[in-house]
Amino acid sequence: MAKKVFNSGEFLIKSIDCDTIFTPEDFTDEHKQIAATSMQFIENEIWPINDQIEAKNFDLVRSNLRKCGELGLMMIDAPEDIGGLELDKVTSMVVSETFAFGKSFGLTYMCHTGIGMLPLLYYGTRQQKEKYLDNLMSGAWVGAYCLTEPGSGSDALGAKSTAHLSEDGSHYILNGTKQFITNSGFSDLYTVFAQVDNKHFTGFLVERSFKGLEIGPEEKKMGNHGTSTCQVIMNNVKVPVENLLGEVGKGHKIAFNVLNIGRFKLGATCTGQIKYALAEGSRYANERKQFNTVIAKFGAIREKLADVTAMAFAGEAVVYRLAGMIDDRHAIISKDTDDYSAEYQRGIEEYAAECAIIKVLCTEYGAQSIDTMLQIHGGYGYIAEYPIEQLYRDERVQRIWEGTNEVNRLLIPGTYLRKGLNNNLLSLDLEADSKSDFIAEKKLLTGMKTIYSELVDNGLKTFGKKITAEQEVLLTLADMIIQIFALESVILRVDKALKTTSDTKAIQYQAVARVCTFKMRQQFIAAAEQCAAFMDQDVSELLTAHTTYSSPGLLQAKQQLAEATSLTEKYIF
Repeated sequence: MAKKVFNSGEFLIKSIDCDTIFTPEDFTDEHKQIAATSMQFIENEIWPINDQIEAKNFDLVRSNLRKCGELGLMMIDAPEDIGGLELDKVTSMVVSETFAFGKSFGLTYMCHTGIGMLPLLYYGTRQQKEKYLDNLMSGAWVGAYCLTEPGSGSDALGAKSTAHLSEDGSHYILNGTKQFITNSGFSDLYTVFAQVDNKHFTGFLVERSFKGLEIGPEEKKMGNHGTSTCQVIMNNVKVPVENLLGEVGKGHKIAFNVLNIGRFKLGATCTGQIKYALAEGSRYANERKQFNTVIAKFGAIREKLADVTAMAFAGEAVVYRLAGMIDDRHAIISKDTDDYSAEYQRGIEEYAAECAIIKVLCTEYGAQSIDTMLQIHGGYGYIAEYPIEQLYRDERVQRIWEGTNEVNRLLIPGTYLRKGLNNNLLSLDLEADSKSDFIAEKKLLTGMKTIYSELVDNGLKTFGKKITAEQEVLLTLADMIIQIFALESVILRVDKALKTTSDTKAIQYQAVARVCTFKMRQQFIAAAEQCAAFMDQDVSELLTAHTTYSSPGLLQAKQQLAEATSLTEKYIF
């Protein structure tokens, strides 16, 4: 694990050493074992019944959730003192990534163990945890998270559901409707957010058996057919006061911190989906012949395999880098401290912007990758017999939930502007990296940070404090930040891996670094040019000075990645 604890956004203003970050190459035997256990479960238990799950056989879904409980897969994030495993965030992301191969069942599992259980784990009282967690961790009960309403999606705090304390003070009376609630059709415990006295946003634990709670019909969705998505309707539901979650008026802390982890886990899930799609695409390319040649031999197909391999690599790099950052911060908190739980939550809240970065990057990489692998299938990719068809349908919603990508993009620069991270940019110490294979890439990265800093300063001069209201500008700043974090994560991961890897593998690491650098530089420049145009500024000289890069060996790099992927018919790193 990394020894240094990094603050949110520190990567924008400082040079980061590769030995201070966590990468997939740092997985322990325990990490690898739980990934293998999870994959074995998906292959043996879920894939054979996928069609039945897609037909909404929720009895099968629930029975397999109980099997997950028996394997200990429900208690990864739960504290040891209440019967959980309390494993690190790296483990949590490893399982999230692996369960992406479980399609709709994987989503059901992720919602249950994520937003379904985390509010209780993070904010529940000892009594609440003792009452509910055993059932949730065993899979006997299923959890759901009720935040969105028909009239409030991105504006979560604008919820209209109400909660009023009864005259005798024994319970709250809840009224309202929640919309698009995953797992709702068969859940037993709902985390519901409502306005106490119409003004205090608050969380509650609501059992399915509570009188007045109704579940609407299943939504007819584009994808994720094997998951349950319904309205949750409350008509004078009496909720005991002891089921109030956290404090009255502090529901926003629960909602947003749980969403932070939800976004983070979604990034890991998308990374798993990219790998799944890549395996399907590369296998099909080796089987399909056109013009008496397997299409995997065609340059147009090889480039697609290379590009998706690079996106999977970048997804892994950012996800596990952040997992290490959170684990490192949690590691310095003493469990003996009286406010350990609060400190633990602050350790997650610190990285809200990074969680948003990962959500945007990985969901968009997931969309590009799955679409690209479907294209390799040609017309067969449109046929339900092939797994890529379901992946394509299921993927689309990921850029919408856990906060739309637009909302997450606005959050990223807004957070860093409040932290004042536009100033005091420090240059990378290139002399110290004179033995690195990536001097040019690191110089480019430094240039990208410089350009971002200057454009933020120009934005503040142009708009002043009102810059936070200029959404078009913020979106371009977000895209620059995302590319900086992604490129740095890739380069640091490769630099670290090259210290110990074999010569053959080193060639592949170098190749993926070249491919990622080319793509991320292009996207950064496009965002920077648009940002400057919004401020009526010319940045051509600035870009020339700081983003000149020759993309050496790009064609060869893509061919090397494609060849290795075709041979293995799976993700190669």
